[in-house]
Amino acid sequence: MSTPDSADSVNSVDELGADVDQVVRRASRTIDLGHRGLVVSIGVFVLIVGMLLPWAGEHVGWEVLGGQAGAIPQLFAVTSAGFGVLGSMLVLITRRWWITWGCAIGGWFASVDGMLAIWSQQSSQASGAVGGGPGFGLILAVIATVVIAFQWMRAAWSRS
Repeated sequence: MSTPDSADSVNSVDELGADVDQVVRRASRTIDLGHRGLVVSIGVFVLIVGMLLPWAGEHVGWEVLGGQAGAIPQLFAVTSAGFGVLGSMLVLITRRWWITWGCAIGGWFASVDGMLAIWSQQSSQASGAVGGGPGFGLILAVIATVVIAFQWMRAAWSRS
């Protein structure tokens, strides 16, 4: 024996269940950054400032990105700009979990590239390459990249 009120009640419960399922699906694809979002934003700003300072000889970071100071510093410039700046902006805007993992892994790759870039500038006199030691901007960019990568790794692992 079904009454009109019980039929409406069943329909509203079904609609509520569908709404809850949709919210759960959406939440499972995103992350909550909390204070990490602020730390990453500051790190991205510091990385951009590092791109405006000298990296190798008289070449600043954005010139190195264009290929004016050798392959190893250019590789770091590309990976740090790609994962550290563009990838971070994409995660901060979309809050997608899988992009967070990409930034975490790519950020650590860029960090290793940065250490190699510093090393290449310290030993460049032997090979005749540009630079007589790493510039302040390169060191600042490496530190910012490590901080960003660390924050993305923590954010990626924090999702339950």
